[in-house]
Amino acid sequence: MRTDNTRIYKMSFASVYPHYIAKAERKGRTKAEVDEIIFWLTGYDEQTFQQHLDNKTNFENFFALAPQINPNVSKITGVICGYRVEEIEDKLMQQIRYLDKLIDELAKGKAMEKILRQ
Repeated sequence: MRTDNTRIYKMSFASVYPHYIAKAERKGRTKAEVDEIIFWLTGYDEQTFQQHLDNKTNFENFFALAPQINPNVSKITGVICGYRVEEIEDKLMQQIRYLDKLIDELAKGKAMEKILRQ
């Protein structure tokens, strides 16, 4: 699976981030909520996250350099892009799809407490 996903892994996070925000805002949610999800998932703070955006860090390094992937990610379940996130074997693709799933939940109006598995 890794070879098929190389293009995604090398994409800059900064190039996709505005799409996450747009998806959320179309449904009445905010950039701050998108950021909260990203910080929760990765352990980044605002300053370090902004550095990754400015440096156009690719997805592979964005997740590899994350201070701490949230230990509650195992509670993220369901289907995204036709795959059950809990069954994706490629760890990096799973992390990317976790983020996609959380943004989808935000756009569908789910409460932040539930999105952040609190």
